[in-house]
Amino acid sequence: MIRKCIFVLMTADSSRVPRFRLGLLLWLAGMLGVVVITITVLPAFLKDLEDLPAPLWMISLASLAQSAVLVALAAWAGVALAPAVGLHAPGFEAAAAGRPIVPALRPQLLPGLLSGVLGGVVLFAAFRYAPAAVVEIQRRFSPSLPARVLYGGITEELLLRWGFMTLLVWLVWRFAQHRLGAPRAGYVWIAILVSSLVFAAGHLPAAAVLAGVLTADIVAFVIVVNTAFGVLFGYLFWRYGLEAAIIAHATAHVVSYVVGLL
Repeated sequence: MIRKCIFVLMTADSSRVPRFRLGLLLWLAGMLGVVVITITVLPAFLKDLEDLPAPLWMISLASLAQSAVLVALAAWAGVALAPAVGLHAPGFEAAAAGRPIVPALRPQLLPGLLSGVLGGVVLFAAFRYAPAAVVEIQRRFSPSLPARVLYGGITEELLLRWGFMTLLVWLVWRFAQHRLGAPRAGYVWIAILVSSLVFAAGHLPAAAVLAGVLTADIVAFVIVVNTAFGVLFGYLFWRYGLEAAIIAHATAHVVSYVVGLL
């Protein structure tokens, strides 16, 4: 009963957030990573490839436009569906509504930072003991820290958690639970796991291009490591808010990078 009341109050409060403004803020945040990836990572990724189908500037422009549409779809999906299933982006919502941002972020900072620090150490250790083929990929191609933080920390969380995971939770809640009460924990865990697997699988095409061929050890490493992190970020989004997942993801990249310099 208490959980249901909290769910109703959160849903009612979110209805006062200007949806267009919230979607625009989320889209702009997600596009930061897209722009950095397009400018710094894509040229380095394509430089060793032969017989490009078009000039680099044209490929970059097409990639930028495609990503802009995907980020917009994810931002709007979350804006439209998240309030119904009790998922939130408290900091962005406060900014959109003209409320102070710091109080909205405060409950998310500690779980996000602690998870990020632990995740960063685990990420560093995972690559330290990764298969030789994965180590070679990392040696040949390592995105800059700003690209990892902005694209990984913000854009990927917006796409996979705010957009895709929210859609999954809403679909199960709509058709299996018939919109009755808050989504059941089991249904949310299913959405977390499925979105995490998709998040992991999304890293395979780049690994295939860089490695030349996807071996079993590369696939296993990419899927296991990224799924584990996806589950962590999905849980933080569910329990604390989108910004907790963003903070954890970005912090993990920073910590892994810093530890690697020591």
